Amino acid sequence: MKKLLWMTCAAAVSTGKRRKTYSVGTVIWTIVEYVSLIFFGLCAVIPLVSCVITAFKTEEEYKATNVMTLPKNFLNFSNFVKAFTQADMGRAFLNSFIVMVAVLLVSVMVGTQLAFVLNRFAFPGNGLVRSLYLFASLLPAVAMQVTVYNVMSSLHLVNRLYGYIIMMCGTDVISIYIFIQFMENIPISLDESAIIDGASYWQI
Repeated sequence: MKKLLWMTCAAAVSTGKRRKTYSVGTVIWTIVEYVSLIFFGLCAVIPLVSCVITAFKTEEEYKATNVMTLPKNFLNFSNFVKAFTQADMGRAFLNSFIVMVAVLLVSVMVGTQLAFVLNRFAFPGNGLVRSLYLFASLLPAVAMQVTVYNVMSSLHLVNRLYGYIIMMCGTDVISIYIFIQFMENIPISLDESAIIDGASYWQI
């Protein structure tokens, strides 16, 4: 009996699958979606591939071939040696690591506290502050480069590592807006439970 029931269900499912049809519009839209994904995927991958290929070329190969022509020898590491010795890439990586850690710590500490205040407390100007952060996140970075440079130059922070860290922390508006969206998904009942248990706002 169980076997007969299983065969009946399997036949019904297979019949339903055979009867499933697609309209012309659905097929065309699916093709457009996949072609678009492939196209934009190639647009993102090809520059990276060209950089990897060019990194192994000699100076003569770089001048005589295009960027997608494969090098004769993929074991040519002289370009990497020159990058670390002549261009001081080791120092560049160290500076990038220092900036990343410093900006990450400051952004998390400041962003989470600010997002908590804007999300949990209702005060005059709350909506205005949110709107300003949203507006600032929509501004293109290129449009603010001249102004940011003038401010950094007047404060004598140009060509200083700590100046770059301060600039990155001060212009990282997207992270604060993301933290605000994250706080909105945390129920207030968790805060109330923590307060009942004796936790302060700093502990929350």
